[in-house]
Amino acid sequence: MRIAVDVMGADHGSQTILAGVKMALAAYPHIHELIVVGNEAEIKTGIERLALRDARLRIHHASEVLTMEDKPLEAIRKKKDSSILRTMELVKEGKADAAISPGNTGGLMTAATIRLRPLESVERAALATVMPSLTGAFVMLDGGANPECKPIHLAQFAVMGNVYAREILGLKKPRVGILSNGTEESKGTELTRESLKLCRQLDLNCIGYVEGHDLFEGHVDVVVADGFVGNIVLKSCESLGKAVGIMLKRELTANPMRKAGALLAKGALNAIKSTLNPDAYGGAPLLGLNGNVIKAHGSAKEFAIQNAIRVAAESVQHRIHQSIQTEVAAANAVLAATPTA
Repeated sequence: MRIAVDVMGADHGSQTILAGVKMALAAYPHIHELIVVGNEAEIKTGIERLALRDARLRIHHASEVLTMEDKPLEAIRKKKDSSILRTMELVKEGKADAAISPGNTGGLMTAATIRLRPLESVERAALATVMPSLTGAFVMLDGGANPECKPIHLAQFAVMGNVYAREILGLKKPRVGILSNGTEESKGTELTRESLKLCRQLDLNCIGYVEGHDLFEGHVDVVVADGFVGNIVLKSCESLGKAVGIMLKRELTANPMRKAGALLAKGALNAIKSTLNPDAYGGAPLLGLNGNVIKAHGSAKEFAIQNAIRVAAESVQHRIHQSIQTEVAAANAVLAATPTA
């Protein structure tokens, strides 16, 4: 198994990404080769500082970086030797089985789509995010790759999410729901209503519409939305998690009595913190492409990079994009054969 990691363009610099790479190499002996992509001189300096010595590590030089300020399509055209492009090319050329980048999200999606192209049966690739719930976790897609969608796109997202939840989350029959403003099928928009009709025709455990409060109560395993709605949900949850953490710290340290109580509850509080920590989920897979691509957060620390590499390895082991190709093609055939589709 060979995994390529773009170490440039992240908020905390290449040193942090390389530290995560070091942790992953120590934790996952089944990775045969880990290719770090970026400025060779900077990478070598970071490797020396970290005393990173592993025969499985390779450096692939790239002289340019897509910054967070770059406009994705324009930057991809101008920066031909950017680390994001070079990372995708390693997958395209069969030199890597998966690619990871914490860089510019739009740049990653553009580079991955241009270099790898969507699978033959898939119309749009989608960003899938795994999020915690009271009973475990659920996967939501699209997380922001496609702000405007057609019903067929959401139906394909449902199939892709079903594959991911089954293979990676280990759910035998994932419950698939369309995110809406109510559970009644008269609600929603034209997009959600038509998407639901399509999903009901497919070999999915489709439970209909789900509302916002259903997500975290464990009532659904795969949540489907267009990228506009999905991205708002994702960023709202990230912001709420940070706000709750700050509020708890402030209130639990407000006086000696509360500090004592917090000390007694330290184990429980740490367990909750661990469950809600986005770094534990590593990164968001970009599903529906001819290759495995993982988007790590731009502000990812070492632990998040280690877990992004774990997610990439799991995607390779479970042959995610091959399964998506087969199952989306089968879904397309069903919809094409149904007059109401």
